[in-house]
Amino acid sequence: MEQFFDVTIILLQGFWTNILIFALTLLISIPLGLVVTFGSMSKFKPLAYLSKILVWIVRGTPLMLQIFIIYYIPGFLGIPASSQLTSVIIAFAVNYAFYFSEIYRGGIEGVPKGQYEAGMVLGMTKPQIFKNIILLQVAKKIVPSMSNEVITLVKDTSLASVIGLTEIIKSSTQLMSSPGILYPLFYSGIFFLVFNGIVTLGLNKIEKKFSYYN
Repeated sequence: MEQFFDVTIILLQGFWTNILIFALTLLISIPLGLVVTFGSMSKFKPLAYLSKILVWIVRGTPLMLQIFIIYYIPGFLGIPASSQLTSVIIAFAVNYAFYFSEIYRGGIEGVPKGQYEAGMVLGMTKPQIFKNIILLQVAKKIVPSMSNEVITLVKDTSLASVIGLTEIIKSSTQLMSSPGILYPLFYSGIFFLVFNGIVTLGLNKIEKKFSYYN
């Protein structure tokens, strides 16, 4: 029992890193994704093309590779390397921002043009139309897709271990190196299941909040 308690404490310490990566990634990537969306939808063609190319590159390459690039490449270029945690946060935030940007773009393009025209008839400016008419409709449309990405993010946080950052999976494998301890890796899965369950409940509540658009 004492051994199980000690293992639980060690895994909790590792899982705190996963939670930190999860929270900071969402905090940065959600607004950053909107900026990328505006770039992709810009009428200034060079900016639109550049944004779309970056989206294609980021979405077309593995997140693990992006973590390696952000962590190791600066050193080869003579630039002081970021810490493991900082590199992971940057990689995750950029990756998910570009994924979110495509979800945003699909939601915005799914709003009928008549909604924009109605706002203009009422004398509203473009920012006012977007804030007061379009934004809430877009939010309703994108919640299911965003929810899937958020749940994927919970599991993806385990990729932080590829550059040696100690999160729950790395902690569990280190524990398994001790003689007679075989369960920590499977035990760590329970942490993900519980956290994903909590996140799913929260996302369901958000989805219900927008149900008045049905």
